[in-house]
Amino acid sequence: MEVNMSFSNDMDDEYEKLFRRLNPPRVVIDNEACKNATVISVDSANKHGILLEVVQVLTDLNLIITKAYISSDGGWFMDVFNVTDPDGNKVTDEAILDYITKSLGPESCYTSSMRSVGVKQSTDHTSIELTGSDRPGLLSEVSAVLTHLKCNVVNAEVWTHNMRAAAVMQVTDEETGSAITDPEKLSRIQELLCNVLKGSNKSRGARTDVSHGVTHTERRLHQMMFADRDYERGNNEELDEKQRPNVSVVNWYEKDYSIVTITSKDRPKLLFDTVCTLTDMEYVVFHANIDAEGPEAHQEYYIKHIDGSPVKSEAERQRIIQCLEAAIERRVSEGLKLELCTMDRVGLLSDVTRLFRENSLAVTRAEVTTRAGKAVNTFYVSDASGSPVDAKTIDSIRQAIGQTILKVKGSPEELKPVSQESPTRFLFGGLFKSRSFVNFGLVRSYS
Repeated sequence: MEVNMSFSNDMDDEYEKLFRRLNPPRVVIDNEACKNATVISVDSANKHGILLEVVQVLTDLNLIITKAYISSDGGWFMDVFNVTDPDGNKVTDEAILDYITKSLGPESCYTSSMRSVGVKQSTDHTSIELTGSDRPGLLSEVSAVLTHLKCNVVNAEVWTHNMRAAAVMQVTDEETGSAITDPEKLSRIQELLCNVLKGSNKSRGARTDVSHGVTHTERRLHQMMFADRDYERGNNEELDEKQRPNVSVVNWYEKDYSIVTITSKDRPKLLFDTVCTLTDMEYVVFHANIDAEGPEAHQEYYIKHIDGSPVKSEAERQRIIQCLEAAIERRVSEGLKLELCTMDRVGLLSDVTRLFRENSLAVTRAEVTTRAGKAVNTFYVSDASGSPVDAKTIDSIRQAIGQTILKVKGSPEELKPVSQESPTRFLFGGLFKSRSFVNFGLVRSYS
């Protein structure tokens, strides 16, 4: 019986491949149909996850999706997206338009396995995935361990939500500049990082995974935090109700759909975050309307579970609501935005985050990138005590690192002016005596 079932599945897979080759995807890009946006239409054979793959391609290019219409009843998938560049202009860059066509069009059937968002092998770096309880100074402790083990963080993304933290970090061996291959060293990295993540909190688990694979970082972060159940809220969080996105789920019994509606403040990659969560929860989007042309985004999804059923219970309905709320909130940029740009070196992330920690700042989100030997790092920081960020603290940190190297980005509304002398000057005195940023060449490189 098992042999027959396996044979049947193989036949289904072969039929699906043949169907896709006979009906390749079609992409049409139109810069004339809409006054203020580029219209991208995608038609292809339908499969679970294809909507996420299309949205992922567009958001990875930093395109802003202002409107979308999705329909995938039956065996065919049809999408129409209105997109702009980050400045709100039509997309006219031929390289970007050509990339979209190749990534979503007929060539995608042959160049990749239908644009899978799985794992690819890499010899350039080692990927480390971390989940654990969030606390002030956690990123500093993690990066200090990696520096101690002679690992250089070349790329990283860190999210925090609901007292949980997740990170995907790409590191290289300090000596070789490439991926770490020594099994003993990999085991040591995993052991020490897991101890740091556990800290003194034994009630919730911590997890560390090390591999040579390359994942889609943002999707992986969603999956990690979802698996870590960051969507579960305590009773003490009811006061935040007004700040949450408005998510509702109702059943349309005549058509056997469940209708999910979301209203929230608009921001880049919002559509990716919600589609990612629905896909990983194994729901299929049959129809959707997206409108994000104003300050608020409105999303409406007609879904069924992958087994073909609508939402069956109140518990399932509540879980969808909680998981979508969490998916939206994870990327919300709480805290003051700081951007660091300087030449990369081993230990840079450790030194910067140590300075944050010593000045009672907590990192709520971070993006670390290295391009052509230059580090471009973005940190969202808040006061560890919950108070507004002290303006003098930020000014002192910038003086220690270099005014041109660390900049306050966006609107510094969360800075609290302080009239009295800042106590942080005593912290800096000890810092400069022991291991100052000037000694590491940060200021010299931009003088």
